[in-house]
Amino acid sequence: MTVRVLYFARFREAMGMDAEQVRGEFMDIRALRDFLVAQGGHDVLAEASLMCARNEELCQLDEPVLPGDEIAFFPTVTGG
Repeated sequence: MTVRVLYFARFREAMGMDAEQVRGEFMDIRALRDFLVAQGGHDVLAEASLMCARNEELCQLDEPVLPGDEIAFFPTVTGG
C-alpha cells in the first residue's frame, strides 16, 4: 500500500521535508511510525508526545491505516 505522510512544525524542520510517499504494509499508525523511525532520519517521530491525524482528523497511534490514506505527524502544542 502507499500512503502520503505529512510533517508539520519542528518535525518538518528536523527532517528537512514536509511530505513523502511511503510504501509498505502498516496495520496502524504506530506501525507506520515505527517503520519510518527504523529507516533512519525520522528519529524525531520516536518522541512520546506526538500528535497524528488520518485524513485530516485527529486520531491515536492505534488508528488503522488504509491504502491511499494521508497521515500527518506533528508535535504537541503547549501554551503559556
